[in-house]
Amino acid sequence: MAEQRSLLTRALWFVFVGWWATPALVNVAWLCNATVVGIPVGIALINLVPTALTLQEPRDLDADGGSQRGLAVRAVYFVFVGWWASLLWANVAAFLAVTVVGLPAAVWMFHRLPYVTSLYRL
Repeated sequence: MAEQRSLLTRALWFVFVGWWATPALVNVAWLCNATVVGIPVGIALINLVPTALTLQEPRDLDADGGSQRGLAVRAVYFVFVGWWASLLWANVAAFLAVTVVGLPAAVWMFHRLPYVTSLYRL
């Protein structure tokens, strides 16, 4: 498992890059998800949201004893729930991110966006 960067490094990244790069990444991912051909790229981009926001390294699920849901389950979830729920989730998180009081909730929500989209556990 990759070691997390320091809190100071992650905070500076968020202040100078993460706050504006993450909404751009989400919008590009959504444009990709609007086409059948672009869905794999869109999902991959959404899975990068926590890293783009605060340089959070993905955790090693094998070390935690966790596992991903099957691809078929994740695909059905994405088709019926994930595509619209993640758009709503990301927009609420983006709104909260511009407020000082809502910032902790926004960071938490952005870090969970891959799961809301396709049940992908980071």
